[in-house]
Amino acid sequence: MIAIIDYDAGNIKSVEKAILSLGSQAVITRDKETILRADKVILPGVGAFGDAMEKLRAYGLVDVIKRVVKNKTPFLGICLGLQLLFEESEEAQGVEGLGILKGKILHIPDKGLKVPQIGWNSLRFPNKGRLFNGIDEGAYVYFVHSYYLKADEPDIVTATTEYATLIHASVEKDNVFACQFHPEKSSAVGLKILKNFIELEVD
Repeated sequence: MIAIIDYDAGNIKSVEKAILSLGSQAVITRDKETILRADKVILPGVGAFGDAMEKLRAYGLVDVIKRVVKNKTPFLGICLGLQLLFEESEEAQGVEGLGILKGKILHIPDKGLKVPQIGWNSLRFPNKGRLFNGIDEGAYVYFVHSYYLKADEPDIVTATTEYATLIHASVEKDNVFACQFHPEKSSAVGLKILKNFIELEVD
């Protein structure tokens, strides 16, 4: 069973629909015991960094997420869910992120391109991670974001893309995975990424 964490941050139903279409069980929940019992956990999200962290704290989910990670349960952050895994964001000065991974969330620079970026971009694989098994370099996925990740640890970055700057589009460290793009909205490529997550072997 896959737990999709519900903290009022959008795009949850589309993630659930994608997981169900792949033949897996999914539950949208903020119940702590349900999340801790799950085989895998997904933190989706669309919205603002500061508001999201406030909700996670209000629902008592910060410690739950950290326990999931410590327990080695496969964990996937999507879009805002990726950003929350890191230490801080320019979107919300002074607000601490989950701090599970090291790095900063920065505003996409103004270089004449539309921000937020909304649309399809191709991926490069500097360190090809397990989410991208069976996916060719150059595959296109769907982004909706104004802020991007600059990770402190280059070896955790499994996918990058270019949009006004080099964007760390996906990361993997131990049992923690995250994508800035939306696999649930990325057609066959995105479903393959989610299938790879679902099929991860648990140590």
